[in-house]
Amino acid sequence: MFKKLFTRPTVLSRHSEAPLAKERSGYLDQLADQGWCHRVIRQTAAYLLVITDLLCLGDHPDRIISAGQIEEAAKHWATRREKRKNYKPGRNSKRTFISKAICWLEFIGRLERRSDRVSRFEPWLMDFDDYMLKERGLSVATRLSRRWFINRFLTKMVAVGDSLTGITITDIDSCLQSLGKHDGYSRLTLQGVVGCLRPFFRYGATRGWCRKGLAEAIRSPRVYRLASLPTGPSWEDVKRLLALTEGNKRKDIRDRAILMLLAIYGLRAGEVKRLRLEDFDWKAELLSVACTKTRKKRIFPLSRPVGDAVLRYITQVRPRTPYREVFLSLSAPIQPVGDLGPIVRKRLRRLGVVTAHYGPHALRHACATHLLAEGLSLKQIGDHLGHSHPGTTSVYAKVDIAGLRQVADLNLGELL
Repeated sequence: MFKKLFTRPTVLSRHSEAPLAKERSGYLDQLADQGWCHRVIRQTAAYLLVITDLLCLGDHPDRIISAGQIEEAAKHWATRREKRKNYKPGRNSKRTFISKAICWLEFIGRLERRSDRVSRFEPWLMDFDDYMLKERGLSVATRLSRRWFINRFLTKMVAVGDSLTGITITDIDSCLQSLGKHDGYSRLTLQGVVGCLRPFFRYGATRGWCRKGLAEAIRSPRVYRLASLPTGPSWEDVKRLLALTEGNKRKDIRDRAILMLLAIYGLRAGEVKRLRLEDFDWKAELLSVACTKTRKKRIFPLSRPVGDAVLRYITQVRPRTPYREVFLSLSAPIQPVGDLGPIVRKRLRRLGVVTAHYGPHALRHACATHLLAEGLSLKQIGDHLGHSHPGTTSVYAKVDIAGLRQVADLNLGELL
């Protein structure tokens, strides 16, 4: 790698003969594989020389470096730079030194690991997680969500110690009321918390962790079915949103493909992020999507506008990489795209759209509302969105009721 970066013999010799040359070269090779540009890799190579020297990594091969030692080395390096005649403040910050050092030390396995704070209830949570996986077959996302809610609830309810035997139904009710009153939990969120607690305490009773009958005694706050309208932008706003991505910028080309999948197919954000190259059957013009909740495959006919947008992104913008995920970051390190929220939020707010929610799920609601307006049945909409229960789709029937109410409010006196 050094020969690819440096042509001057003296510089090449300095990098090749310094301690940990093999490890440094391997680390730089990894950066190149991730798509880092030539200039940044050269800069990183210079940092590695300084970091290796200041932390004496070559003199002590088995030495583990702590965060405090990295901080001290960074201060020493910054002070040394300030004494130079042509030093420009801020050109190479101490923060960059620390960031480079942490990544480099992690690569060679010599960074001191901070002990993660383990929950007091971790043995029970791990046992329950194993039950949810093996007996219930729940997905990773569902298990993580339940564990998070249960741990937070128990931490709030059990002030001292880690015993669950003293928990009573009165304690649970008081904690639920506190979450609603002081923590701002809505009725729907509290219903979800109760949905996590009941199976946990039911399982805990069989294991002898807590009293029997707690799960059956927990009461969920009443949530009135169809009490609120689904929130999302209008279809006209969706068209304006897509119009913002018309152009030749790399970001616009990628984001247009993502937004069309969210709006036209009503996909969830996780479903878009997990799309792989093999999910697109270009010959048969089909799109295969793994449902986030049921993990079942849904097959869609690939519409021409969506297919063109995705194909343009793949051929013109998508970096060459071993990753099979379709949507990747545009800058190094190249990796599957993360949060899709900013892609939707920033553009909707730029348009001045007023809606309760601005995330990717708002486009799913917009898709369902548009399909209903086009005359599709709730069964067809549910199949399109991947709803496993018909009642889930029935919430969109209220949109028509809202429209009828506008008609009912008209003054029809002259027609009677």
